[in-house]
Amino acid sequence: MASDIVVDVWFADYPFQTNRGEPFLQPLRAQAAAFEARHPGCRIRVRGVDFWTMTHEVSEAVKRGDAPDVAGYYASDTRMALDTKTLQGLPRYVSVSAAIAGRTSVLGEPVLLDDLEPAVRDYYTVAGDLPCVPLSATTTVLYSNLTLLRRHGLSEPPRTWHELRTASAAAGVTWANHGWLFQQAVAAQGGLLADAGNGRRGTARTVDLAGPEMLAWVEFWRDLHADGLFRYSGTIEDWEGGFRAFAGGEVALLIDSSKAAGDLVGIGREAGFEVAVSDVPHNEHARYAGNFVSGDALWLADGPDRVKRDLALAFMLSLLRPEAVAEWQRSNGFLPVTRAGQRVLDDEGWFAAHPHERAALAQLRRSDRSPAALGPVVGGLTRIDEVLAAAMHDVLVAGADPAERFAAATVAAQRIVAEHLQSTVD
Repeated sequence: MASDIVVDVWFADYPFQTNRGEPFLQPLRAQAAAFEARHPGCRIRVRGVDFWTMTHEVSEAVKRGDAPDVAGYYASDTRMALDTKTLQGLPRYVSVSAAIAGRTSVLGEPVLLDDLEPAVRDYYTVAGDLPCVPLSATTTVLYSNLTLLRRHGLSEPPRTWHELRTASAAAGVTWANHGWLFQQAVAAQGGLLADAGNGRRGTARTVDLAGPEMLAWVEFWRDLHADGLFRYSGTIEDWEGGFRAFAGGEVALLIDSSKAAGDLVGIGREAGFEVAVSDVPHNEHARYAGNFVSGDALWLADGPDRVKRDLALAFMLSLLRPEAVAEWQRSNGFLPVTRAGQRVLDDEGWFAAHPHERAALAQLRRSDRSPAALGPVVGGLTRIDEVLAAAMHDVLVAGADPAERFAAATVAAQRIVAEHLQSTVD
């Protein structure tokens, strides 16, 4: 209808299908249609944007004057979202906490932010404020081919780096050379990558990629590879290569995203081997602090039209309805981000039939939720991920000294942070 209020929503899109073989965003399009039915006169116009290019697409749209009312940013782009400005130099996004303004519902949609899984809520909380609505959540977990491990006399997944080395000596291990895994390893040991409390008390201005926690991880990884226990494809960010190696029985151990749990357990079942999903092994010489979430969150554009802004906010909140949260887990394997959504899955027997889906949640609940354990909020973090991976490649392939190479990586990362800070100056 011509009189409809149109709310433009850009979701981060991925080259995946749902567990039913539908396009990745189909469950969210269905939620948009359900919202429209509850709110006559509102139309939710959904667009999928490649998650790699979302920040660029939004920036260009701001310049054109047609940026969306709601945008989905990948977790590592949280600082980029916080620092995105309008053409007038004002923050583009309003904090959802501020927009809710103490209400328990917005246009009939319940405010369920207090029901968020604590580690998920805390990841996106910066300086005491929750600026966005978490949508998708994943974390790193360990996948173990128990059938293969048992052939080598090992009865359970490794829990520490020492046990991981022992198991790898028997059956091999792999993971992607990607910056996210470095961040996770540092967080698990209680290390900080950035100042200002990892960028959680304010804007981070300095980074350190050569701290003791980072070097402990890099040296452990280097030694596994040097001793022939770690399978490295030689390609940076080769998630697919690690997945194939595990699925094909070339290695018994894989560190990967929790989103892959359903796929890997199913592949193992079809191939005749049992897959266990468990915590990522930790450094036994450091107190375990926690592993953090990644995924996507929705950000609300500010503006003078409070009717339209409330409709946009109400739609964002509607995606936290228990059944919507449960459906997002069923369809795409993301962690259910609210406790009520988890209860829906529990009550219907989903977790009983898919016990592997509990592992990541259990790991998150062991986090101390300190600034270290929650991971960094830093401008240009996705580019810093590339710097980390390139440094590790040189260590693994060219024999570079870890301390020297990651000191150089710190210099490169600091330039990225400085460029981001300069870009935010009015």
